[in-house]
Amino acid sequence: MTSIERTAYPQFKRLTSARVLHVFFTPMAEEIAWARERTASPESLFALVLALKCFQKMARFCSREEIPEVVVDHVRRCLELGPEAEPDHGAARTAKWHRKQVRVRQGVAYDQRRARALAAREIRDAALVKNHPPDLINVALERLIEASLELPAFSTLDEMATTIRAEVNAGIFARIVERMGPGGQQCLQALLTVAAGGDGKSMFNRLKKPAQRATWSRFKAQAGYLSQVDELGDTVAWLEGIAPARSPTSPGKRPPRTSTRCRAMARSSGNFRLIQRLFVQIQRILTINELTLVTSDVVEAARTTLVIGDTGP
Repeated sequence: MTSIERTAYPQFKRLTSARVLHVFFTPMAEEIAWARERTASPESLFALVLALKCFQKMARFCSREEIPEVVVDHVRRCLELGPEAEPDHGAARTAKWHRKQVRVRQGVAYDQRRARALAAREIRDAALVKNHPPDLINVALERLIEASLELPAFSTLDEMATTIRAEVNAGIFARIVERMGPGGQQCLQALLTVAAGGDGKSMFNRLKKPAQRATWSRFKAQAGYLSQVDELGDTVAWLEGIAPARSPTSPGKRPPRTSTRCRAMARSSGNFRLIQRLFVQIQRILTINELTLVTSDVVEAARTTLVIGDTGP
């Protein structure tokens, strides 16, 4: 279950400051007058005003147990009620009518079927570019508030985000596996194979190995290691059309192969000033030839055409 604290779902803080009480839970004179017209006792007045102020802050109705006592005491003092006064709507029909009045005043509709349908649609669209459940829930919250719909329970949104995310991810995985073809799938299966007489570790274990402290010799070794990773298959083609937000690259750009970048740096033999110039030349070649992917051929072309030294005016 997603932690509610990681989302924007409205909830009461453990500690409520005096400023929050004043800004969000102090009823205006007009609000008190509005509530008096719809209640017949101090207890029901208390309950209606408390429900109104909490709904304005939370976009949903809160149970009595959920509302902090400091909020209840603040509203009680604003209504000039005694310490023994407790919020009480009265009959269940009256409580239901009070909730309806609050929704009308706030311009919010209570339509759980429509709210769930809207949240599901927004979560499904967002799941194509986002992968973390809190992000998916936040997208749904934003759209529900924009649509002036009363918020469903957090557990409802959390369950929807978990289920829809799993469905979308399954579709993405199936699409990638289909693009791999039998050859690519065999290569990935081979990652789990432990070679006889080796170090007892599979290629998959080596893929997960974190980088060591940076040295030039280790960097060149890493370039060779990533070349082996490139031999697994054309990952650019496999991931074509997959949302860039699911990868560390910028939206709209294909992810250049890491080993290609490493080979470009290896070509410079550790001269970092030359590395900078080589990357500039690579960008020029990409622009001139209207390319978007950095390949070994592009790196080699940039290296052979790179002018080293003072060329004069």
